[in-house]
Amino acid sequence: MSSLSEGRDPGNVSLLKLRFPLSSCRGRRYPELSHRYRSEFQRDRDRIIHCRAFRRMEDKTQVFSDPQSDHFRTRLTHTLEVAQIARTVASTLQLDEEFTEALALAHDLGHPPYAHAGESELDRVMRSFGDRFDHNFQALRVVELIERRYAMFPGLNLTFEMREGIVKHSHDLVPGEFPFLDEYLPGVLPPLEAQIIDLADEIAYNTADLDDARDAEIVTWEEIRAGVPKFEELARRVEQQFAGAPLREQFVETLRALLDFLATGLILGTYRAAQAAGVETAEDVRHHPLRLARYTPEAAETSAALKRFLRKCVYHSPGILQARVECEEEIRMLFQFLIDHPTAISASFREYHQTEAPHRLVCDYIAGMTDGFFRETFRRLLGSAVGG
Repeated sequence: MSSLSEGRDPGNVSLLKLRFPLSSCRGRRYPELSHRYRSEFQRDRDRIIHCRAFRRMEDKTQVFSDPQSDHFRTRLTHTLEVAQIARTVASTLQLDEEFTEALALAHDLGHPPYAHAGESELDRVMRSFGDRFDHNFQALRVVELIERRYAMFPGLNLTFEMREGIVKHSHDLVPGEFPFLDEYLPGVLPPLEAQIIDLADEIAYNTADLDDARDAEIVTWEEIRAGVPKFEELARRVEQQFAGAPLREQFVETLRALLDFLATGLILGTYRAAQAAGVETAEDVRHHPLRLARYTPEAAETSAALKRFLRKCVYHSPGILQARVECEEEIRMLFQFLIDHPTAISASFREYHQTEAPHRLVCDYIAGMTDGFFRETFRRLLGSAVGG
């Protein structure tokens, strides 16, 4: 339904000259010999896929968690959708697809149980200790310290560019803002491959949350059409093309068209921004004053409308808000219990992290939990879950 799907080829949108050159890779913290068959970014991707934190995303909530249904996205399936969108964008623009894919697969490794409710509450309690919690910074801790798979080094020993992309794909670091991140070139933008991840993530969760919210019967087909003008426009086309199809299939076809429209908007918007900026190399991208990964104006307007609709009708719906309050209270209660009773933490985990401050030890332990393990631990240590 977008310019691509309707056959209106936008022409050559190659940004090959802005592709991050593998020869410029700054290497790994702990030097390793090159692999015979795989590039450095392929190795990064494979290490992410094989790590425990990646597998645990299978049981971490994206937005909706319902034990009666396994249709809703998890943090893992969301990550795979981000990777698919990001790879399409990178491939079309002729950027480094392997680098982009690896970043997409790693971007949510630091998310705690209970989605953004878990993140906001962990940040709140950590601030009481003069510290903080951010899922991107936690993802860096996962790949640098928390994962234990290799005899020669802690973490996954990813390339510098991967680690930089994890902390900067959605946040431009300012010099002095976070001293512990000073090695990741604050004041310098990440490569274009990393910039793409933030908007691919946005496309994935905007469209998926719309789908899951309708399945959860929080919003209706009619409400979405009334609240998102582009969705209404695409729905009318779908009705004409698939007049006899059931409503569910019409909804999915409209959602597919919406995703395609946004992804195409990201491809064309990024290409046009790069052309207008006159950048010639990947290093020019790093030193440009503004990010070049962006939507076309129409796609940006649609993304903003989607966010407004989801915030009003989904994220702030009574059921979601009530669940959030209960999740935050459980996080807060278990955090305090483990601060007071550190021996309740796995002995092996304590041994690996014995040099950490008590509040950081507890934070890392909770952040790594799946939803199911969190609920089991909460009930074992504190009795019934809040509200349950």
